[in-house]
Amino acid sequence: MNADLIVIAKEPVPGRVKTRLTPGYTAAEAARLAEAALADTLATVARTPAGARVLALRGNPGPWLPPGVRVVPQRGGGLDERLAHAFDDAYAGRPLVLIGMDTPQVTTALLERAGRALEDGDAVFGPAADGGFWLLGLRRPDAALLRGAPMSSSRTGRVVLDRLCGAGLTVAMLPRLTDVDTAADAAEVAALAPHGRFARAVRAVNASRKGAGVHDGAVPGAGAA
Repeated sequence: MNADLIVIAKEPVPGRVKTRLTPGYTAAEAARLAEAALADTLATVARTPAGARVLALRGNPGPWLPPGVRVVPQRGGGLDERLAHAFDDAYAGRPLVLIGMDTPQVTTALLERAGRALEDGDAVFGPAADGGFWLLGLRRPDAALLRGAPMSSSRTGRVVLDRLCGAGLTVAMLPRLTDVDTAADAAEVAALAPHGRFARAVRAVNASRKGAGVHDGAVPGAGAA
């Protein structure tokens, strides 16, 4: 496809990534699951035909980075600014499709569908089950579509979609997907894509917890107050 692909992600460092997975998991376990989700996402991006592949990264690259993916540092304070900068920094005159690291169940077919939507349309939008969005594609970047939009809110997706439509853009819609934010999300997504690194990591972490006598939702060493 003619579109470029962007992944926006954080380096999977304990305590800095996927903090909403705690207390269902420890910070180290949450980072392990985040790394697996990022690796799955990047592997899918690497298999998808694209003009270029870019990782807008907060932190440092690790062994999970596949060949052929250009890394650019995230810029800006809030997520709205970092998303807007990611589009600007990756733009090379071709349409852009951006996803996060939170949907390791994403497929090459979905990414190719997004790219095809930008051959004739202005934008493509993938809503997330929590009210946000898991994919945003634009024929040309426009920071005004993102700056100032509320992030990490049940209103995020609706606000951004309203901005796209309000700007007079033709918007193609993709299926709703579940972002991995909570322990329940992790279980759901692992079941949807049982053969990926993320699902294997979820099974391994859960097995380790059970072997240590940790019940679901509990944190080792955390007792009654």
